[in-house]
Amino acid sequence: MAEGSEAASSVDLVVRDLGRMPYAEALAVQRDLQGRVVEARASRTDPQPMYLLLVEHVPPVITISRRRGARAHLVATGAQLAAAGVEVAETDRGGDITYHGPGQLVVYPILDLNALGLKLHGYMRFLETIVIDTLAHWAIHGSRVEAATGVWVNGSKICAMGVRLSRWVSMHGLALNVTTNLEHFDLIVPCGLTGRTVTSMQRELGTSCPAVAEVREVVLGRFRDAVAGALATGLRGRALP
Repeated sequence: MAEGSEAASSVDLVVRDLGRMPYAEALAVQRDLQGRVVEARASRTDPQPMYLLLVEHVPPVITISRRRGARAHLVATGAQLAAAGVEVAETDRGGDITYHGPGQLVVYPILDLNALGLKLHGYMRFLETIVIDTLAHWAIHGSRVEAATGVWVNGSKICAMGVRLSRWVSMHGLALNVTTNLEHFDLIVPCGLTGRTVTSMQRELGTSCPAVAEVREVVLGRFRDAVAGALATGLRGRALP
């Protein structure tokens, strides 16, 4: 799908491939679309739109949440960041600190969790399942780790997650390492988890690693199936506390 393209599916899911885009620009797109979904619910628009944004962040960026102590997990000096060409940005998502850059597929779902019948815990498991199923397409065994959100392969994190909800509409999402420069994770304590390592599909698969574009299509298919499945449960419109 070309940069900036848009298509609607039968489950009211509008997909936008943002191509390669700076973090701040993608964040502005998210906030605009989250507002649209909230407004559509209030006006009882039918069908109600929901969105899925796909992006690689260029230039590479370290994002730091508002969690107490998160900034201390930025271990690189200003000189090291400049030499690596990596920017730093504050963010309003959950979680701690992470890195985004070329070769990493970032997915930002703008979903009405009321319509999907999901609360926050269930939504995080929903995202993890999509990534685990995507990795299984290439015979990579992804798994969960207790008390550590995300997806892991042999004890190393391959996909980081952090979200923000406003009136039960999501933004932010997940970052799956495909051909990511893993050396850039040395600039931080990834997700604030001391002693934990990071991996990528390329590290796990070597020369048989697919391109980001191929992974994007599989992730998109898994998302469409998962959203359709949630809507099919008949929970659409159920109010959450």
